[in-house]
Amino acid sequence: MKISFKNKIRMATAVALLTPSLAFATNGYFAHGWGMKSKAMAGAGIANAEDGLSAANNPAGMVHVGNRVDFGIDWFSPDRESNITGTAGAVADQSLDGNGTDNFLIPEFGYNQMLGADRSIGVAVYGNGGMNTNYEGGVILFNGGAGPNRTGVDLSQLFVAPTYSMKINNAHSFGVSVNLAFQRFQAEGLQGFCNGSFSSNPTNCTNNGYSTSTGYGLTLGWLGQLAPNVSMGATYRSQTYMSEFDEYAGLFAEQGDFDIPSMYGVGFKFTPSSDVTILFDYTHINYSDIASIANPISNLTVGGNALGTDNGGGFGWKDMDVYKLAIAWQMRPDLVLRAGWNHGEQPIPTNETLFNVLAPATVEDHLTLGATWTLANKAELTVAYMHAFENTVNGSGSIPLGGGFPGGEANIGMSQNSLGVAYGWKF
Repeated sequence: MKISFKNKIRMATAVALLTPSLAFATNGYFAHGWGMKSKAMAGAGIANAEDGLSAANNPAGMVHVGNRVDFGIDWFSPDRESNITGTAGAVADQSLDGNGTDNFLIPEFGYNQMLGADRSIGVAVYGNGGMNTNYEGGVILFNGGAGPNRTGVDLSQLFVAPTYSMKINNAHSFGVSVNLAFQRFQAEGLQGFCNGSFSSNPTNCTNNGYSTSTGYGLTLGWLGQLAPNVSMGATYRSQTYMSEFDEYAGLFAEQGDFDIPSMYGVGFKFTPSSDVTILFDYTHINYSDIASIANPISNLTVGGNALGTDNGGGFGWKDMDVYKLAIAWQMRPDLVLRAGWNHGEQPIPTNETLFNVLAPATVEDHLTLGATWTLANKAELTVAYMHAFENTVNGSGSIPLGGGFPGGEANIGMSQNSLGVAYGWKF
């Protein structure tokens, strides 16, 4: 099947226009993996290039995948719950279900074109991460008992990553992606914080519909063959510098700034036999670099640190280390079975659970399963399933007593399921 370059760009644009409807969080608020084959193997892929989405894991891998196109779509369903207990005064305790919206579709697209035997250009379009909560009826501690009748946030992030990759010799390749990013965000029902006591700009803090932001960054990657059956990869994704969410300049620190954190990782690929592949990846996500994500909510109790200021309260997240272990088995010439385990210590300290009622990214362990069939026309059909096991973070000193706060604790938890399918072909 031949597709003109212009039509390939049109397809990528169509996916880009669809993607902002997604919202999800697995490793913090990053996806557990990118590309359906990688998702079926716990997100591992730094040392393993198999499709046109490989640029999202390591741009150096694209020169190894040949001429190909890949489309995919993932159904994602998180289960979010919170409860607020032990409060004093007029604020009532609440048991909360954040699943007013609980089904999301996440499209992906990848394209790669070889320029001779040792160079390639391509593009990967994928959802980097996000978060959604929708507490129907509202959270009294957040909305002060006033409308709207829901409390929650909706954040989604899209990357469009043009990529260049080249082989230096038969053993090493290097790649670079320019990450063109788009994100959108809205918040509802936060009047209890979006007022003159806690926000530097209460008008631009809640109930303002969607605000959008664009930005850019880079990903650099290396992939090397260390031995006949051992490969290693390394990658660094820079901080993605985003324009500000103007409609929420009184909510996020630094006047609505919400850059996307940098991350780096290394990966290994072992092939103990011709039909078995074992992958191991380690990645580190630098959430602490972004003030709106890392600033503690306790900053609100210090004069001059209202929401929206440079030191305004935030979500209090720590950096995150993620470990991915996976296996693929070529069961027969037309069928590959895949499985993996993904673990990362969730980034929310127990004294930071209050604001994270809006973003309960607590899951730590993920199990993935999947398969790839080579069809009669030589195209590939891949399916991937992910289950993130329920994990709860119980607050400890999470709600101050005094200064407008009622004391008590906020407890948060989440579990997740996703099921995806992708279709790809070489040309």
